[in-house]
Amino acid sequence: MKGAVPVSARETEVLAALGAGLSNAQIARRMQISVRTVEGHVSSLLRTYGVADRQALAARAGGIGAVTLPGDIPGLPRPRTSFVGRRAEVEAVRAALARGRLVTLAGPGGVGKTRLAEVVTTAVAAEYRYGAAFVDLVPVRDGRLGHAVAAVLEVAEHADGQEAVLARLRRGPSLLVLDNCEHLPDAVAEFAERILAASPVTILATSRERLGLSGEVVHPVAPLPLGSDAEELFRDRAELAHQAGPYDAATVADLCARLDGLPLAIELAAARSASLGAAGLLTGLGDQLRLLAGGRGSVVRHRSLRAVIGWSHDLLTEDERAVFRRLSVFLGDFDLPAVAAVAGVEAAEAADVLGRLVDKSLVQRRDGRWRLLDTIRAFAAERLADEPEHTEVRRRYLRWAADLAADLATDLAAGLAGRAGTAWQGEFDAVAGDLRAALTGHEQPDAEAHRLARTLGRLTFARGYLWQAPDRYAHAARCAPDASEAARDLARAADCAQVGNDADRAFELRLAAADRAGEAGAGNARAIALAQAVELTGRFPRAFRREIPFERRRALLAEAREAGDPDDPVVAARLACAAAWTAHPDALRPEAGLSAAAVAAAHATGDPVLISAGLDAVRAVAINDGRVEEWHRIAAERIELLAPLDPHDPEHAVEISDARGLSSLTAVAAADLPAARASARLISDAELSGDSVYLAAGKTVPVLVLSGDLDDAVQLAEDMWAGWQRAGRPRAFYVWLTMPFAVLAHGLRGDRERVAQWRARAAAMGDPASMGWPVLDPLITLVDARLALRLGDLDQAAELAERARRLPASSLYRVLARAATVELAVVAGVPSAETDLAAAQADSAGNDWATATLLRAAGRLRGDADALARSAEVWQRMGARYEHEVTVELLAGPKPS
Repeated sequence: MKGAVPVSARETEVLAALGAGLSNAQIARRMQISVRTVEGHVSSLLRTYGVADRQALAARAGGIGAVTLPGDIPGLPRPRTSFVGRRAEVEAVRAALARGRLVTLAGPGGVGKTRLAEVVTTAVAAEYRYGAAFVDLVPVRDGRLGHAVAAVLEVAEHADGQEAVLARLRRGPSLLVLDNCEHLPDAVAEFAERILAASPVTILATSRERLGLSGEVVHPVAPLPLGSDAEELFRDRAELAHQAGPYDAATVADLCARLDGLPLAIELAAARSASLGAAGLLTGLGDQLRLLAGGRGSVVRHRSLRAVIGWSHDLLTEDERAVFRRLSVFLGDFDLPAVAAVAGVEAAEAADVLGRLVDKSLVQRRDGRWRLLDTIRAFAAERLADEPEHTEVRRRYLRWAADLAADLATDLAAGLAGRAGTAWQGEFDAVAGDLRAALTGHEQPDAEAHRLARTLGRLTFARGYLWQAPDRYAHAARCAPDASEAARDLARAADCAQVGNDADRAFELRLAAADRAGEAGAGNARAIALAQAVELTGRFPRAFRREIPFERRRALLAEAREAGDPDDPVVAARLACAAAWTAHPDALRPEAGLSAAAVAAAHATGDPVLISAGLDAVRAVAINDGRVEEWHRIAAERIELLAPLDPHDPEHAVEISDARGLSSLTAVAAADLPAARASARLISDAELSGDSVYLAAGKTVPVLVLSGDLDDAVQLAEDMWAGWQRAGRPRAFYVWLTMPFAVLAHGLRGDRERVAQWRARAAAMGDPASMGWPVLDPLITLVDARLALRLGDLDQAAELAERARRLPASSLYRVLARAATVELAVVAGVPSAETDLAAAQADSAGNDWATATLLRAAGRLRGDADALARSAEVWQRMGARYEHEVTVELLAGPKPS
């Protein structure tokens, strides 16, 4: 050919199609013209190029290139919905096809393998000179694979369909997509190996398991990511179902998470949204497989989730089916020993079968552990429920859980002894759901269930889940072999509730423990439980929703005395402590003599827990007398006394938690910031975890504020507020105590908006005075005065000074409040400022915070640089950075304008 041959655009397309080896019928279908018209174009091209046959024309087409237009790919379904997400995956698969000639998209049923393959095929078809073909193998049975491919390629069939296919594929580079290979693994592997060796074809396969051929690149197809693509898919398909939003974002997110981000499950759910709505779907997900049915797509096996998973299940061997259904008992991740223990097989067999289930995409593997998607687990659970082995499998599951919990408790003990770290916490978090699930249905005396429930109570408490721990121990009591063991479990449940500040529940659990001890004929145990109930009502009356009447407290104490042996040292100590707290009808008014007797009785036992309880009664006497320094000393003594004990043991933790909280409180009130910071570190290290974060934060924020760590303080205060909200807004003294300090932190940062927000939060909690917490009155006065000075609201000075004068001498924070109001009065020019300064100085001895504040006030009043310098020195010694900086700026004088 000496020059360009003039042909029309249509004839150019026909020539390129001939070069791709297409028949007249295929060309007609793709170009949407008749076969007769194609024949006319072919005849014209034969004359134009002066060649004798189609093969010669195909050779002439070499410089034109392949033609790939929408609809040109044989067998490729036309999409009826948009493609959501997976953009990075499309590019990853394209890159894999560029590197290798066999790429398998592997994943569970309904994960979107076919749709991903369709999109990739459309994207890359033009890169293959001889085009692409898409073959759905679902209807294909053994022996017909070659014929199915031949039919899509529209090549003449012979006795061996593979020969006809090979003849076509040998022409040049092309892409062959084999969709849904899982039911023909051997046949597909053999076919792929043969055509890869004999032709330049590239194969893209989709399957629930790899083909297992050399050079195969496996691209795992995972569920859609939550928080983005999964929710987008739901909304898109819901609109198609004529159920357009707006949907509550949290509901849709929860829905998609419950469906594992599985595209098919999400699409089926979206289709049901027209009749149920997103919230209705969420409610109905207890039976996912029944709910997610009723689709009307052309692919029958995709009309319900059960059918999709059943397709994979039917392809399993008997041993695979047995292990698969037994794995349904696991709620979370599991390891190989767990599989062996629960499935009842040897470790080697467990590893072999588990590996095969992973290969078939029925089990997911990640980070050395395995799990079932919830939707697949529901299907497996149905299969297990139909088998006689169901009861035995659940029994093995219970035994495995009890053994695992015991191992974790051993790790916990090793960590406390310094032989191990906190790795047990991550392991516990990973299996906690299964440990709880293993107890499902066990509500009667059962040794294995009791062993698990009691250990689970210990672990749950140690992990910081204070609102769950009482339930775990109460469950143990129901499974206990006898009344005596049940009483022990109920006592620990009461300890957990008491640490969690749920006094009402702790009280009822103490009484329940007493009743079970009585059933067991254990008089001393009954007396101790009753005495602890009485002690609780006296020591922590404000934590009750409704205070226990004095008459009932006295009656319970009399009952305790009658039940126990007064010569038993422990019984005597518990009774003495209860008597100290029940000597006066008014709450929090232990009698001095009885309190001293309680300490003496406790010392006779040598038990630090009992001694600490007695000392707390002495502490209350001291604070009622206004002896803050004595309270501070006793708090430090309790901390030292309890230091060797295990804070993760509920029986010890009752005293440890109370002692640490009060130590922080008294150290702040006494302005002993080094001691306060030490207490805060103890609290943070031990308690900032689980669902108790708000309790620990409430004890730590005041220390941070007074130390000048304002940024950390405001963040921790937010954590406290959020945690308290999650816990159901229980009555919690330390939350109330922290609110003014949170206000102060924001005010010292000059943030009026956040000050208003936190004051509104405090107001919404109600009037603390109505709950009998007068300690907050001087604290609020202190905060109001310091903020008025910081924000320049000097018109409040006289009123705040008068409020401080009226505070009772025994009020906690009174000395600090008076000092703050005096400094404000000085700056505001209140006439009584100098008199108030002198009076406050007489009260401030021993309190560094008040001393430094009053020195600064004196320096402001008299222009005394020496007083300011001494104030700065005290602030620096205390470690009060913010106040030190303020004082240093005053010393430097006003900046030149």
